[in-house]
Amino acid sequence: MICKLSIVIPGGTHAGAILDRPRPPQVGERIQLADVTVEVIEVTELLPPRGDFRFIHVTAHLVAPTPPASAAPPQG
Repeated sequence: MICKLSIVIPGGTHAGAILDRPRPPQVGERIQLADVTVEVIEVTELLPPRGDFRFIHVTAHLVAPTPPASAAPPQG
């Protein structure tokens, strides 16, 4: 099955995305969108499944990026 995801990030500057995935995401799941990571806060089926396709709306928020290990302050 192919899930067509329409991902919206309210209140942010990111445009969101449309993705194909083999399964719908779960609330709390993190999804990588090219240059940013988002966390799913709501999943809504837009239409009943049609053949091998599901059409799903996802509301998400940006996850703060974590600095690479080389940029982390020294410990000790």
